[in-house]
Amino acid sequence: MTNTDIRDVFTDAIRYWERRRILYNAILLLIVVAVFIYFWPASTNEVSLNLLLQFFMLAVIANVLYCAAYIADFVAQFSGFRSEWQRYRWVLFAVGTAFAGTIARFTSIGAFDSAG
Repeated sequence: MTNTDIRDVFTDAIRYWERRRILYNAILLLIVVAVFIYFWPASTNEVSLNLLLQFFMLAVIANVLYCAAYIADFVAQFSGFRSEWQRYRWVLFAVGTAFAGTIARFTSIGAFDSAG
């Protein structure tokens, strides 16, 4: 591969994944807010600075883990399956977002369910 090809792969990956990062974060935030509302009004008793800092830390970790998609993307794009990968990499986004959403749901339930 030439330097131009390598630059094209990196540019394509950044363009694809960073545009979806906003949706990824919005989905995770929506899940946390939905769980908060579900346990309302008891959930308001659980809100504290420490809880907010924990959610901030988890949001940063979720975004660091989101970057793992780049590894799969680079490997696939440097293979002979680049065009197929570009058509189906949305599956990796969907599965990764669903997995992160599941973690967000259970974490939020643990944080806001005062009975639990």
